[in-house]
Amino acid sequence: MSTFMAKVAQGNNQNKAADDKSIVTRGWYVIDAAGKPLGKVAVAAATILRGKHRPEFTPHVDCGEFVIIINAAQAVLTGKKLEQKYYRRHSGYIGGLKEVQYKTLMATKPELAMELAVKGMLPHNKIGDKSATRLKVYAGADHGHEAQKPVAREI
Repeated sequence: MSTFMAKVAQGNNQNKAADDKSIVTRGWYVIDAAGKPLGKVAVAAATILRGKHRPEFTPHVDCGEFVIIINAAQAVLTGKKLEQKYYRRHSGYIGGLKEVQYKTLMATKPELAMELAVKGMLPHNKIGDKSATRLKVYAGADHGHEAQKPVAREI
């Protein structure tokens, strides 16, 4: 018995993807975040982006697929996270710490809050960086990816 190793189609090899079972073909998924906890949606998105839901998952290969998260503005934070949780960034200069409470972050930039949650669950290396580029987050229900025929994914 041999170990299965997945490969990613690149460049001119994309035509061979239909013939070779070891070449990964990427699909599109839609996750509706309306009324669901932000963390649960982020876990589901990170799993699909990484490719861990596939039986041919290979840890050192980027096997993930595209994820569209809609209604990010309607995602909920449980407990007292809206008042107690902060998004912090630092400019690198003395006194350059910027803090934004999640209450204002969810009101002004809900897409950023969702992206931060998903990126924190991806590996912090080249594979995680490449996987994060396949994440598309929208505050409302409309997205411009109907041509890719995304499949709805329940949480």
